[in-house]
Amino acid sequence: MRIDAEPYEFTCDLRTAALLIIDMQRDFLEPGGFGAMLGNDVSQLRRTIAPNIALLSAWRGAGGLVIHTREGHRPDLTDLPPAKKIRGRGTTSIGDAGPMGRILVRGEAGHDIIPELYPEPLEPVIDKPGKGAFFATDLHAILQNRGIQQLVVTGVTTEVCVNTTIREANDRGYDCLCVADCCGSYFPEFHDMGLRMIKAQGGIFGWVAPSEHVLRALKEMAA
Repeated sequence: MRIDAEPYEFTCDLRTAALLIIDMQRDFLEPGGFGAMLGNDVSQLRRTIAPNIALLSAWRGAGGLVIHTREGHRPDLTDLPPAKKIRGRGTTSIGDAGPMGRILVRGEAGHDIIPELYPEPLEPVIDKPGKGAFFATDLHAILQNRGIQQLVVTGVTTEVCVNTTIREANDRGYDCLCVADCCGSYFPEFHDMGLRMIKAQGGIFGWVAPSEHVLRALKEMAA
């Protein structure tokens, strides 16, 4: 299928493409979660929920592979670098008790994906200890085993985990399309700049398109 994108058209083969949804976790998106506790406006991230729901439904309907990620650490925190633990100098940090359980710890309520986008039983969930989805995970092996060459990427936050993952994917030879309105940041200016970085210089890291263009391409493919 052909998707109208920037800096130029993105041609996508659903048989060798995956929808990769980054870190749509309760502690980041829900009022009262860790993100809100830090003073962030979670509405900036929650605006991505509706377009992600629509895209996820259409992608599933077309039979495409869906993969989800969650950022978090082992309960014993042995995969948490000390520098990450203390960075920010906040009174509360990773592993401490938060509004929805221990912050960024696997198995806690806040670490899990929001109900609106919850994975289906056969959809892989990548638990990552870092910002990029390829670092210290089996994502690359899963993609190779399924013959995946292209990633349609959504999630939060645009300038951190989404951008890092797309850069990692680019270095591993994957073509990436970032879906603009399905990504978000607590800081709108960071979101805008993150998208500009991806598509700059003729698509240095990938392509960018709104979800309506992806949905239209999926609809035309099914016609």
